[in-house]
Amino acid sequence: MKQKKDYKKIWLAAGIVCAAAAVIAVCYIINDTMRRRDTASAYEEMASETNAVLDSIPETETGTETGAEALRPEIHVEIPEKNLDWEALHEESEDIYAWIYVPDTDIDYPVFQHPTDNSYYLNHNIDGTEGYPGCIYTEDYNAKDFSDTHTVLYGHNLKDGTMFTSLHNFEDSDLFEKDHYIFIYTEDYAFAYQIFAAYEYSKIHLLDNFDYSNQYVYENYLKSIYDTEDQGANIRLDIPVAADDQIITLSTCTAEHDAEQRYLVTGVLLNPRT
Repeated sequence: MKQKKDYKKIWLAAGIVCAAAAVIAVCYIINDTMRRRDTASAYEEMASETNAVLDSIPETETGTETGAEALRPEIHVEIPEKNLDWEALHEESEDIYAWIYVPDTDIDYPVFQHPTDNSYYLNHNIDGTEGYPGCIYTEDYNAKDFSDTHTVLYGHNLKDGTMFTSLHNFEDSDLFEKDHYIFIYTEDYAFAYQIFAAYEYSKIHLLDNFDYSNQYVYENYLKSIYDTEDQGANIRLDIPVAADDQIITLSTCTAEHDAEQRYLVTGVLLNPRT
């Protein structure tokens, strides 16, 4: 009888532990869902404020301070104006130093760079909380003035469609055949990049493993992008990219979340600073 009572106590204790674990798990899921929702709402509000000016100006109007006059003469694209309050953005976070906007996607976010931890914004949100969705960010391999030959921005691929998830829109070859642009805004300049490639690439660190100051290395890297067309990538061969051009790459997980691959969208800078 004593042995049966002992078994009952064990099973009762096990049941209590399992129930407690289930409650903790449910609480975690609820908290995680609420955090993601609140973060997404904060970003949506910020984007809405920055876009307030977009519907109020003629399509042909572009301020000289944006860098539009430096566009390649053969390129005809207007840089959308953004109602960016940099003082307010810095109150949100001192690590915000730019804004990214990609038409035909849901990408309309501030860009962060942590001063000491390159992976911080992979798992931290704008309010400092840990977890998803994280932030759009660069690493200290890149200067904040977008003067590097190759700038890389990172963002998650999430089920709720936020962050860099909608980069996968460019897997649609019909959509990709049209002209698409990445716009980067800083306090004193706006950069326009024309997208020429959307492709899967090795998870290799793009900035730590290539010396882009070496023209031979850079030319071979560009060739490796074009070579992905053989694996089904979308490449615009009609957009010229040379070793004296600057490029930007937006990096996220593949649709299948393949740990060995990344999904990249790359554009060439149309209006470098002079």
